[in-house]
Amino acid sequence: MKVTNFIQEFIVEEDREFDSGHASTLLELNDGNVIVSWFAGSWEKGSDVAIWVARRMNGVWEKPRRICNERCVAMWNPVLFRKSNGNIILFYKVGETISQWKTFYIESDNEGDSFGAPMELVEGDIGGRGPVKNKPIRLKDGTVLAPTSLEGGVWDCFVDISTDDCKTWEKSGMVPLRRASYDIQALNRPYNKHYCYGKGIIQPTLWQDKDEVVHMLTRSTSSRIFRSDSTDGGRTWSLAYDTGIPNNNSGIDVAALPDGRLVLVYNPRENLPNYYKGPRTPLVVAYSEDNGETFHELAVLEDGPGEFSYPAIICNDKNEIMVSYTWKRERIVFCKLTYED
Repeated sequence: MKVTNFIQEFIVEEDREFDSGHASTLLELNDGNVIVSWFAGSWEKGSDVAIWVARRMNGVWEKPRRICNERCVAMWNPVLFRKSNGNIILFYKVGETISQWKTFYIESDNEGDSFGAPMELVEGDIGGRGPVKNKPIRLKDGTVLAPTSLEGGVWDCFVDISTDDCKTWEKSGMVPLRRASYDIQALNRPYNKHYCYGKGIIQPTLWQDKDEVVHMLTRSTSSRIFRSDSTDGGRTWSLAYDTGIPNNNSGIDVAALPDGRLVLVYNPRENLPNYYKGPRTPLVVAYSEDNGETFHELAVLEDGPGEFSYPAIICNDKNEIMVSYTWKRERIVFCKLTYED
């Protein structure tokens, strides 16, 4: 694969109405335009943080709109998805802290021009159901899988399963994980791909392969992207394992191309030796021709100093890959890559 055309642009310029924007999500509209959403305000966790949205119509970005705003409570991690009836659904989190998250959603029947009233995804849930950062996928049988995770004293991944087009949800089993404490001795231990050092894994991203096996890649505290696989439609998962792909304890996302190849957007950095967070630069797009076993660099989106993080990635049948990501915790960037073999 090689890139033949590359567009990279800010969604909003310096004269924005917020200080900090983060955690974007994007969706292609039926006419080929694009909608992007993110959270923004004074800073992550701030009581003024709201959900924003903007559409790229005929190559021009509309003025961003604040579409969800819970008075004096922080909002987080919007995720866009298209239902089978054509409506666009936007999931998001509300809560002062991650452990207090509740998941809400709004819907649009006019391609994101307007959205309906907020609804709670799973009534009474605290901690967060539905997608936590990355987009759901629709399996070949129509089932929707939403990749999600829990963040407390330990980190765990699972998926939420809907067989009625996002009306009701059932939790999968937790992804099995072997945790090991991280200390200086950990650096000298023999490599074992089934050990995860630190809190664990969060923010999975999903795909289904040609044999209808479902796979996830996850962010981790163990300096590597972890993976788990499911042969029963996401209801149970294999023991998570280290892929060897560097991870700096920051968000990743994957998408399947129409021919089954994969594209991954991530920071190819480790977070050793402190196991907390590594630098969130560079940010690259890579591709896999072997169902995620190995990845090869396709494009470098950012490689300068600063934070370039929390990417989202989608693709279409026109040889186009689209990415949005956080730029220095200030703004959101949109990229469109056209590729050929």
